[in-house]
Amino acid sequence: MASYRTVLVGTDGSESSFAAVASAARLAVACRAELVIVCAYSPMRGPDLDVAKDQLGAEAYQVVGSAPAEDTLRVARDRARDEGLEDARSVAVEDRPVAALERIAQEYAADLIVVGNRGLRSLAGRLLGSVPADIARKAGLDVLIVHTT
Repeated sequence: MASYRTVLVGTDGSESSFAAVASAARLAVACRAELVIVCAYSPMRGPDLDVAKDQLGAEAYQVVGSAPAEDTLRVARDRARDEGLEDARSVAVEDRPVAALERIAQEYAADLIVVGNRGLRSLAGRLLGSVPADIARKAGLDVLIVHTT
């Protein structure tokens, strides 16, 4: 099996997603691959935001807006550095998570997508869609689902 050259990892600002970033960074170091960290966001306003916050509770950070994306990416790059990766690219994308991961994977010619397993059986997964399940089904390239919960 050939070594991975470009590893893409998604983060939404949760501790679970940061654990996926750490795993992806370790893999990128081992493979001497480039790491691309993606944070997708879909800003919501008004009544839609209120309903989402009410239903999602602690998961509401996923729908607050674009401002947290840059902060999320900064923390994710720090986590990658903690794992020995000197440099990582980061991209904030206004889009749904799966569509963003697919598009950025193609744009950066990624040969592996890493996501955490959170969302496979959660309320947020039922409301927003399960990123791990959907990306594994749709990506068209290798996907590593990291046990992060």
